[in-house]
Amino acid sequence: MKIAKKIKRIEISSLWSGHKHIVWDLRPDVNVLSGKNGEGKSTILNRIVQQLHDMPTSGEIIGKGRLGVKIDFDPSDAMGIHYDIIRSFDRQLLKGDHVFETGGGAVSTELDWQLYLVQRRYLDYQVNVGNRMIQLLTSGDPEARDKATEAANLKTRFLDLVDELFSETGKHIDRTSNELSFIQYGEKLSPYKLSSGEKQMLLILLTVLTEDEQPYVLFMDEPEASLHFEWQKRLITMVRELNPNAQVILTTHSPALIMDGWEDAVTEVSEITF
Repeated sequence: MKIAKKIKRIEISSLWSGHKHIVWDLRPDVNVLSGKNGEGKSTILNRIVQQLHDMPTSGEIIGKGRLGVKIDFDPSDAMGIHYDIIRSFDRQLLKGDHVFETGGGAVSTELDWQLYLVQRRYLDYQVNVGNRMIQLLTSGDPEARDKATEAANLKTRFLDLVDELFSETGKHIDRTSNELSFIQYGEKLSPYKLSSGEKQMLLILLTVLTEDEQPYVLFMDEPEASLHFEWQKRLITMVRELNPNAQVILTTHSPALIMDGWEDAVTEVSEITF
């Protein structure tokens, strides 16, 4: 199956029982959907993600699905796209949900659960990077050492970013551990003991890192929730730094998210509604 690198256009014909029609032409880098409460930002994002989730693994999928959603890919003959979705809510997990203890503490909220899952991806990512470095260094390629260094630099940049963001509270990542853990004033700290804002930022950056610079779409629904104002301003730029091949599609109420040069990436819901 041919996988797309980007989404070019989204059409939704049945929003609010067919009373609204959405046509949204997307940028290949960053797309910020803004609007008043109740205008449908999250509804639009959810419809897109649900349509991508429902797409078959083979056959014709460029066209309207059961949700009235039409997605045009780049390249146009692609039959799907890889994506991640990060939501801002942090509800307590209910009885019957995935509530359990880990070596690093209790997983008891939705945000904890997302963080648990992406940490498992982080372990796989480290193995993949290590294997790639070994292959490069044993390939006989005269530029192999530089390429191997480049492969390791991205993880180092992630660690440096997190340490910088968390430095005001005395936290830094324990770089001697393969699993993600923190040290705060000499005491070891699991990710589940972080504040909601720290968990949210860690989840976003770790999700982006583990995509390993591959083309994909990162959906975020109001990612500014619980984030410090300065973190909001830097968020999109940090995401793009860790994966310049990611196409970012997000909803927001916060003007801070676009203050680092992303003003032109904003689309109002009213501008794409007919």
